[in-house]
Amino acid sequence: MSELSDLYQEVILDHSRHPHNYHAMADASRKAEGYNPLCGDTVTVYLKLDGDKIQDASFEGHGCAISKSSASIMTDLVKGKSSTEAAALFEKFRLMVTGEAKVAADPTDKLTVFSGVSEFPTRVKCAVLGWHTLRSALENKAAKVSTESI
Repeated sequence: MSELSDLYQEVILDHSRHPHNYHAMADASRKAEGYNPLCGDTVTVYLKLDGDKIQDASFEGHGCAISKSSASIMTDLVKGKSSTEAAALFEKFRLMVTGEAKVAADPTDKLTVFSGVSEFPTRVKCAVLGWHTLRSALENKAAKVSTESI
């Protein structure tokens, strides 16, 4: 395994063991729940919006290292972003983890730690669960997100 792959794995494991923004948000203006029936991962995403800007983001749930670390990094990245900017991050992430877009290794881009997920198709839904749940929260949808429909 390359040094960069080792670093990526280390970042994923660290975010899984010590997730950022891992708490319920009592004053959230939006909330959405997601579920991956394939492996049992669950996530709840909380957002505090100020107009179109994501003022704060957090999550709760349980699942594998990829699912939890993806949601952790996602909540870090979307804070301070507009809904449009968050949607663009979602699309960039989705294209990368599905292998639809090749991403050059860039240690300054936190999303690239998930670039190897595309090599493991069964793990793609783990990685995108939090992101699809974020999109549902931004769209203020009431239905629980399921990776079966992704």
